Amino acid sequence: MRKVLRNLLLTTLLVFSIVLVTMADQPPDPGGGGPGGGDPVGGGSPIGNGSIMMMLLSLLYGIKKVYSQRVKLMN
Repeated sequence: MRKVLRNLLLTTLLVFSIVLVTMADQPPDPGGGGPGGGDPVGGGSPIGNGSIMMMLLSLLYGIKKVYSQRVKLMN
């Protein structure tokens, strides 16, 4: 049981560290200020919060699946 919890903790830390390192950022200013300036393609909206929520929900679903399989094997 300790090995499973240790592996789960390590996997969780790995997932969150990957998410934090790859967070989306605004693109650099192209400069020039010529005609047609404004927001970049896509409106310049950040995507970081949605990816964090997706990773968190995926992690919780994985934990549920592992727990269900363990309970099934014990019976």
